[in-house]
Order: sequence, then C-alpha cells, then structure tokens
Amino acid sequence: MNRQGVIGLDLGTGGARAVLFGLDGAPLATAHQDYPLDTPHPGWAEQDPETIWNAVLAVLSELAKRLPADVAISGIGVSTIFHSLLAVDKNGTPLTQSIIWADTRARRQVEELRDLVGQVQAFYQSTGCPLHPMYLPAKIRWLQETQPEVFTKVAWFGSLKDDVLARLTGRRVIDESVASATGLFNLHTARWDTQILDAIGISADRLPALVEPTDIVGGLASDPARATGLPSGIPVIAGAGDGVLSSLGSGAIAPGQMTVMIGTSGAARIAVDQPKLDSQGRTWCYYLARQRWLAGAAINNGGLACHWVRDNLLPGPSAPPGEFDFPTLEAEAKKASPGSSGLIFLPFLTGERSPYWNASARGILFGLAAYHGPAQVARSIFEGVCFRMRSIVDALDEVAGPTQEVRAAGGFTRSKFWREMLADILGKPMVLPVESEASAFGAAGLTWLGIGAYNALEDVAKLVQVRPGPSPDPRRHQLYNRLYRLYLDIYWANQANFSAIAALQEELG
Repeated sequence: MNRQGVIGLDLGTGGARAVLFGLDGAPLATAHQDYPLDTPHPGWAEQDPETIWNAVLAVLSELAKRLPADVAISGIGVSTIFHSLLAVDKNGTPLTQSIIWADTRARRQVEELRDLVGQVQAFYQSTGCPLHPMYLPAKIRWLQETQPEVFTKVAWFGSLKDDVLARLTGRRVIDESVASATGLFNLHTARWDTQILDAIGISADRLPALVEPTDIVGGLASDPARATGLPSGIPVIAGAGDGVLSSLGSGAIAPGQMTVMIGTSGAARIAVDQPKLDSQGRTWCYYLARQRWLAGAAINNGGLACHWVRDNLLPGPSAPPGEFDFPTLEAEAKKASPGSSGLIFLPFLTGERSPYWNASARGILFGLAAYHGPAQVARSIFEGVCFRMRSIVDALDEVAGPTQEVRAAGGFTRSKFWREMLADILGKPMVLPVESEASAFGAAGLTWLGIGAYNALEDVAKLVQVRPGPSPDPRRHQLYNRLYRLYLDIYWANQANFSAIAALQEELG
C-alpha cells in the first residue's frame, strides 16, 4: 500500500524549493533552484516570470525523479512571496516583469494616494497595510502614469501567485492570504476594497478571483505534468504567502508565540484570531487561513544586505557566479568583537518597511575609522540587520504581545553565530524548529487541510518538532542595548537627509 505524500512548493525571492512531505510531517525528498533579482534602476527590484516558471518546472521535475517508489502524491500546495505585481493580458501573457516587495519606484505615487484615499489611517484600518511603495495601489498607479500603453492592455493586475496557479491548473485565482497583503483587500469583508479600487482607477473584474488558501484550485494540467513527469490531475491547493506559512511551518500559531525569520528580508509575526492593528500604523496584519491572521512587521534588508556587502565591499575569495559566499562573510565577521569596535551599519539598501515605512531610507556605515577593517565591516552588517529585527519585535510586542515564546525560521537559522547574535540583541531566548523549510512545510500543511487529511491548523502545528535555541548573554545584551539606542538616534537624525539623497539618486539614475 502506498504512503501518502504532499508537495510544498515555495517560491521565495531567491529561488524555488519543492519539498515532499509524508503525512507525519517528515521530509521525504527536496529540490531547489535559485533565480536572480534584477535591479535595473535605482529603487527597482523585479524578476522575470518565465525564469521563475522554469524554476518551478525544474524543481518539480527533480522531485519527481527523487520520489520514493512507495509514495503517492496527494496534492501540491503553493507558497509565494507577498507584494508582487505582475500584469497580464487577456491571454495570460505577462506584460510586465514581476515587481516585487523590495521595489520602491512608486514613492511619488504613494504621496498622491495620501490625498486620493482620504485618511491614511482609514486605509490602514481597512486593509491592514500601510501606504507604501511595496503595496499594489502605488505600483498600479505607477504603471498607469508611466506606461499607459501597457496599462490599457492589462486584463488582470495580479501577482506571482495567480500566474503560477494559472500555469499549473489553467485557472487564474488568488488566495485570500496573498490578497490580504496587496493593499487592495478589505480585511473585514474579505473582498477587494471598492473605495481603494476607485481611487486607483480599476475595477474588481481586473483582479483575480479570490479563494480560501485551503481550496483546491484544480488538478495539475497536462502540460506541466508532461514537463515535470508528475501525474496529471494532482490536486493543486491555493496556499498562502511565504511569510505567514513560515509561522505555520514553525508551529507558531498559538497566542503568545512569535516567529522571527531572516532570509532575504526579515520579519516577526504573532498569530491572532481576528485582525489586530496598531494605532501608530507600525505593523501589518495578513490572513493565513481558516480564520487565523498574523499580526506582524517586516524589514526589507536581511540576507539581502549581507549579500550586497559581501559582493561589493569585502575583498577575498568569491563564490561561483550566482552563488552567495556566506561562509567567507561569516568567518570574517567572527574575527571582530561584539559591537564591531564602534562601527554601526544601518542596512537600508532598498529603503525600509516596518516599523517606520520609510522608502527613502538609505544605508549608512557610521563611525568608520582608520582602524576598522573587513572584520568590523562584516560584523556590523550582521549586527545592523539584528538591530532592524529588534525594532520590529519591540513594536509587535506592544501591539500583539506579550510574547511567551520566540521561534526562529529562515536561512539565518543555519548560522549558530547569527542565531546567538539575534538572541543577544533581542534579549530573548529562542526555540528552533527542526525542519528548516518552514514555508514549504506550511504550504504542505494547507494541502493536508485542503484534501481532508487533517482538520485544523493546530493539527499541522503539532507535527512541528523543535529544539532549544540560544539564550541571550546578559553582558552582550547590555552592550547591544547601548549600541541600539545610538543606532536609533542615527536613524532619526537623518530623516531630511534620507529624503534628499533618495530624490537625488532618482534624478541622477
């Protein structure tokens, strides 16, 4: 008798991952393929949808080859990044690149929207999304104003999620989780927000149809089945956004459980049973599934900052093209002492999201002196990202706390050095899920719910195995408290300068 298995397909910023899980939650096979992020102009961050689709076919093909002989695939669940805009024509052909979360080209359109939608707080209270270039209202207005010839041809203003679901099944829909992070979705009615659509000049019929994240979208179509070697007709479950699925995949969906993750970006999230918003607008609230939401906050520059610094600032051996040389960066950083000899890095290389939503913020190396070398620069990068994480964890503690447990997820968990540093800076002990592919596991979890293998989100969370993580060192935490206060002072002292340099960069190209 065959065992039952499901595939969690996770499409992140840096690559595609497909993981086959058994019904007990154990990973049975895995495949991954990286793809590039294009930054052709200041403030732009986009990806080629054809490249991503080819990566989807590649990882599913590889997984099919590694499929154990006694396992039958019962479903495929899809996890994708939040906040992407991909406009397509009536034939489903992409008219734009996928404009992703790190893109800040629509800064001017945000200012226009502040007038068009009325009170900014009312917009946030309706959608759970602050006004920011990352979200779709500003991106759609940017397209309308700068590429009107493209705008008129658009049949659907969609995302990476509905594009992949359409290619897998032939049906173009978007799950309510990814929709809840667009800035176009009303959290309270679970429908597209007509007031916001009116403000940006589009109608709901130019957006994909909405489905619950555990819904079966359709069966795997014949073309992708032939291309991958998987059987056609496998149920494809809508899934959700990678961020909230990371919380589910970490087993952190009970009150008081916080997930902190650092991958390309970074985030902190707490599960809530109804939309939870901040009177100061510092945090967001997105839908997971089955009437469960995640209150959270996110930073743009996590591993992305490390990647940029390693490739552009630090000398030494480099990895093959397309691969990030993390070991060399970490080894260099370990040579420096905590505090990086008084060097502080503000990692705003692609603007910033929570908690201050400043798309004009730019990176700063503060305190640079002649005695600083590669080791201090390298360590300051890790510390700067951790200071950013503290800023959102502190805000989220105020909004949706108190936090009883912190679970760590994302690529940073593979680094003992980075895990311990974050614990020292947060002043909180951490728990580590054994399964590192949390978003893929979360997608598999929604698949189990969609096909009826499990009944509740809690059933999925119980499958997650954890182990003790690092606890903060009191002396290092005290030192980092001093540096963090200085870090905040530097940030607030440069507000006017951030705006000025961002405008100049846009002018100079």
